[in-house]
Amino acid sequence: MKDILETIIRNLVENKQAISINEIEGQTAVVYEVKVAEEDMGKVIGKQGKIAKSIRTIMKAVAAKEQKKVTIEFIG
Repeated sequence: MKDILETIIRNLVENKQAISINEIEGQTAVVYEVKVAEEDMGKVIGKQGKIAKSIRTIMKAVAAKEQKKVTIEFIG
């Protein structure tokens, strides 16, 4: 799952070296803390949060196949 998330984020941002994804895995849930460069945060979140919502939707679909719940936090 982390690979899919990283691929999506990597294709959205300019500064690819600043990407940091921290995975916190529990019994039935996974939390991803996504850090990107300050100037790329707008590209990841999108207008009115539409891109961030889309990323969360995709990741929830992937997690559902593995019977897990996923939460994604974007950290500036």
